[in-house]
Amino acid sequence: MAVTDRLFEAASAAMAKAHAPYSRFPVGAAILAADGTVHSGCNIEVVSFPEGWCAETSAIAHMVMAGGSRQIAEVAVVAEKLVACSPCGGCRQRLAEFSGPGTRVHLCDAATGVVETVTMGELLPHSFATDALGEAKG
Repeated sequence: MAVTDRLFEAASAAMAKAHAPYSRFPVGAAILAADGTVHSGCNIEVVSFPEGWCAETSAIAHMVMAGGSRQIAEVAVVAEKLVACSPCGGCRQRLAEFSGPGTRVHLCDAATGVVETVTMGELLPHSFATDALGEAKG
């Protein structure tokens, strides 16, 4: 099975588990880590909208908690109601922190799979880089 198909299937399975009672906009994301493992996540809403988690955020959390690679090789995002679901601005920055400008992001349609593939550099051309923070203090 192709990597893109594997990611689409994992993102779709995650989308089916979304907790989106307010927006009714379920989203799923799947990350292929540099070590070959796949980590998925769904959006989880709470009544205080900014306090919920996006699908990409929960996928990143699963990747970190798994204890393996923290480097994202590829990402797939799927939403039930969009032809090509793109990560929000906050998730673009979160994904950028664990990937590079050449990392492929697959924007998917729930019914047909990958619609478009872009790079992180195209999604977030001027991301805030951790090297801008200088040496960690403390």
